[in-house]
Order: sequence, then structure tokens, then C-alpha cells
Amino acid sequence: MVKIFITGGAGYVGSALVPRLLEKGYDVVVYDWYIYGNVLSSHPRLTEIKGDIRDREKLIQSVKGCDILIHLACISNDPSYELDPDLGKSINHDGFYNVLDAARENNVRRFIYASSSSVYGVKSEPNVIETASLEPLTDYSTFKAECERILQDAKTDMEWVIVRPATICGYAPRLRLDLSVNILTIHALIHKKIKIFGGDQLRPNINMNDMVRVYELLIEAPSEKINHQIFNAGYQNLSIQKIAELVKSVINDPSIQFEVTPTNDHRSYHINSDKVKKVLGFETKYTVEDAIRSLVDAYNHGLIVDGMNNPLYYNIKTMQKLI
Repeated sequence: MVKIFITGGAGYVGSALVPRLLEKGYDVVVYDWYIYGNVLSSHPRLTEIKGDIRDREKLIQSVKGCDILIHLACISNDPSYELDPDLGKSINHDGFYNVLDAARENNVRRFIYASSSSVYGVKSEPNVIETASLEPLTDYSTFKAECERILQDAKTDMEWVIVRPATICGYAPRLRLDLSVNILTIHALIHKKIKIFGGDQLRPNINMNDMVRVYELLIEAPSEKINHQIFNAGYQNLSIQKIAELVKSVINDPSIQFEVTPTNDHRSYHINSDKVKKVLGFETKYTVEDAIRSLVDAYNHGLIVDGMNNPLYYNIKTMQKLI
């Protein structure tokens, strides 16, 4: 029986990934700070440990007996990171050494690192592939890139693979409404108005359901296909304006208005995910439109409570309460 250890397993991605892995018969250990609460359901093959990746000894002890480690935990967006840069660095950069040590000291077979497509910065190339230069614009993306380098330089026989996800969208039990597709959708549902900051910037997107499928592949793929590899994971590269138009179209409410304002967020890139298809045979099954529908359905069924103000949906609001 394969046992999978997931840092940040109660977060946005983890809350969708963990139930799927349990469903497939894996044993799962979630190691999480739980600052956004706990939406995971109890399960006989699920072990939950409340812990901080900065606690090296506890982390090492907790990883014992695990075969695969998926590192999701981090302060996960630029505003939250900038709220307390020292805290952000201590978790996103310094804590990475602890996670890596815990994997090595426990002879973990495979280490899967969740980086970010934001490491590319602003690119003029029509398609950004995995060998493109990394030009991160913020501390958050700089330390994502730096942790990639730390992993690549690590002296270890452990298998490792890096994934650079596009912006994830769609409903998950631990929902985030501070991501481009999700936030435009909740604004349209509640205020009947979509605020568009800029509009021309390209954003690579991937539906949550497909992101979960990528992690499944990285768990199951043979070593020779994934070891020491980096994979982009994205699908529809869309402008913010186009995403807004899709939201209005899916909700099908002609009263929804657009409000366009200037922005100083100039991140714009068009990532290419051909490698993950060529090497692992991965093809997306879900679209941005599907993600919007999942959010609309959740809202209509009362699964999104106070969507504009609830701090549990917004990383920076929760971080402000924590700090």
C-alpha cells in the first residue's frame, strides 16, 4: 500500500486531491497548519497532523513510513506574502529545507514539488515552455523558483519532479475566491458587476479537476518519465477580459456589467503544456467554463457563505487575522 504525505493537504488543492487519493485506495497523511479550518472528512486511511513545516523535528517524525511526499504548503499569493515578508520567507523558503530533509531522512521514494507558473514573470514569447528563463517579479515567485533550484541541487537518490501549475480555478471544499476566474465569478453572482483590473493580461488557467489528475499522474508515472523533470500544467490561456466574458456567458444574466480599471499588475504569460501531454499522455478534460459552472452550482446550493467577506475564502484576510 502506497502512503502519501501531503504538506498543506487541507488547502485549496489538497481539499480536492486528498478525497480523490483516498478514493483510489492510497493511505494519506495530511500535515497542515489548518489556519483556514478543516474541511476534510474523516477516513480510515487518512491521518491528519496539525503542524508547521518550520518545526523540523515534528515534520521528520511525521513523514516516517511514507513513500511519496507532495509539497503544497506555502503562503500562497503575493498579497499574503507581502503582508509579512519575513513570515513568508520562513515558510516558503526556509521551511522548504525542512520538508526536503524530512523526505530524505525517511527514504521517501518520490518528492513532488508544487511550484508556480508565475516563476516565468512577463514573457513576450507566444508559448512559454519549461526551459524558458525564470524571471519572477515578486518575492513569492522568487522563492518558488529558488526552491526549485534547491531541489535540483540536492544531493539525493530520491526521485523528484517539479510541477508549475497555471492559475487553478473551480470549486473545492476549501474554496479560494482570490483567484482570477473564481473572484470574477463571485463578483458577478453577488454584485452583478465584474471588476476588471486591466484586462489584456494573459492568464494561464487549469480546472481544479484537471490539477488533481496531474498529481495522480505524477504519483503513478514510472520513474524514468518523471524523475528530475519539470512540467507546466495549464490549459486555457485567456485574457482577464475574456474570462469576464465567459463568466457572464455561463451565468447567462444580461444585467451583469463590466467595470474596467487600470492596474499595476502586469504579469502576462502564455504557458505551453505540451510536455506533460507528450511525456505522460495527459490531456485536459475540464474547461474554465466548467470551473465557472462548479462555482455557480456551489453558490446556488448554499455552499458559499458570505462570498465577498468570509475570510476563509481569501488568503490575505485570514493572514491579516493571524498576524
